[in-house]
Amino acid sequence: MRTTDSAAVLPAQRRPRLSTGSLARHAVLLGFTALALFPIYFMVVNSLKTDDEYVGNSIGLPRSPVVSTLRDALAGGDLYRWLGNSLLITAASVLISTAVAALAAFPISLMRWRPGPFVLSFLVGLMVVPPIVLIIPLFQMVVNVHQLSTYQSVIVIYTGVMLPFSTFLLASFFATIPRTLIEAARIDGAGTLRVFRSIVLPLSRPTLMTVVVVQALWVWNEVLIALVFLQEGSRRTLMVGLTVFKSRYHLDIPLVMAGMLWATIPMLLLYLVGQRFLIRGLTAGATKG
Repeated sequence: MRTTDSAAVLPAQRRPRLSTGSLARHAVLLGFTALALFPIYFMVVNSLKTDDEYVGNSIGLPRSPVVSTLRDALAGGDLYRWLGNSLLITAASVLISTAVAALAAFPISLMRWRPGPFVLSFLVGLMVVPPIVLIIPLFQMVVNVHQLSTYQSVIVIYTGVMLPFSTFLLASFFATIPRTLIEAARIDGAGTLRVFRSIVLPLSRPTLMTVVVVQALWVWNEVLIALVFLQEGSRRTLMVGLTVFKSRYHLDIPLVMAGMLWATIPMLLLYLVGQRFLIRGLTAGATKG
């Protein structure tokens, strides 16, 4: 009889109870989630409307969705050109910055380099410098070397701006790699480059992918540097082009929303692909460690 009574009591004891404070926190989180998702909802639903329907129904779902607005946003070829410029600049900047950051973080964290802690502290200090204060001196330097409105000038600037954060993040992760792995590889005759390529980089896939995704998102959405240093219309990035696109079609909001939707798709695909590699790299790193 006691066993039956205990079994009857246990389920009641295990029932989760939500207090008033917990319900309030859940409500606040749901509110912030809805607030964060509303711009995406606004962009998607209005890109499927005509201008007349938007005027009468700017927030609700489209009564009869149309794809002509999405086609019109691609008409003329400007969006294709801006998209290509953004892809080129983003890919080059992220690739160079990640490679240089990994090569710099390796001696700072794993090679007992004496100036390493000082260099790392200096990089942390550079991270707090806002890029906007560098615009005027960088502009003068770019003009003096006759590189204004060139891809390479913007790529170098983006690489330099992202390098402190990337190096700091990778150095912090490299420091967690067991030194016994490095020492075992050196006993087997592996050189410094072989250790870096065969041990450090495979174990660092999750962090490397995190660095790539964060950098790509920043470069893709950056406007100020691209606007100042890429003054030719044919060299504009996608976000700068959409700013002009918006002023050109300021009365056709669905067309602007369609352009922004096309600009969102590449970064969404990068995040989805990056998430898959993040999980795979994390599993491989855990197995090897």
